[in-house]
Amino acid sequence: METLQNKVALITGGTKGIGYGIAQSLLKQGIHVAITSRSLAAAKKAAELLNKDSNTTAKAIGLEADVRSLESQEAAVNEVKKEFGKLDIVIANAGLGHFGSIEDLTKDQWNETIDTNLTGVFNSIKASVSALKETKGYYITISSLAGTNFFAGGSAYNASKFGVTGFTQAVMLDLRKYGIKVSTIMPGSVSTHFNGNEPDESDAWKIQIEDMGELVVDLLKMNPRTLPSKIEVRPSMPSNK
Repeated sequence: METLQNKVALITGGTKGIGYGIAQSLLKQGIHVAITSRSLAAAKKAAELLNKDSNTTAKAIGLEADVRSLESQEAAVNEVKKEFGKLDIVIANAGLGHFGSIEDLTKDQWNETIDTNLTGVFNSIKASVSALKETKGYYITISSLAGTNFFAGGSAYNASKFGVTGFTQAVMLDLRKYGIKVSTIMPGSVSTHFNGNEPDESDAWKIQIEDMGELVVDLLKMNPRTLPSKIEVRPSMPSNK
């Protein structure tokens, strides 16, 4: 995309963490942003904070949406188009994690992980592909290094993120003929509230949410002839713990 001013982005799960950091960075570029949450109050509160901190004319709005429901995602896309008239960028960021041995992992934990992390990514693009075809837009999924590196206790999370990585790459091949760019970002340790973490100074070695935002902006600014379709990103140095 040659210019980002007045582009419109939809970010799933954008009330905190990576999604929030991406929203901050996009607003700085003059991109209007819609962030979603299963809680309308949380989405509106986060959008209010984003607008308060923004120093551009770009606007953030908060929407209630559940990525596990295609109909809910379709409604969110329609709301974005109603508010801003178009949709240029979709960031499929919403995700969660349940961890533990396969002996202890429950059926409900498995289903929630797959339904949110993988089916949610399907729903986000299925709901927005027509809008992105109109704008020759960009679809970005947030996978994980756990989408290529497996570990004990990670069966559900690994399965979901391996799926996101493969799904996104196949979608990239499906959609590039329409001028839609598709990438997946696979971060390692990020300083967020994921899995009950409370970010503090001990997380300084990790990737920060603003770093993820800068990476997304870099992708959007790249010459349209070039597509980084799969990006691994990790802390420069491991933890000293």
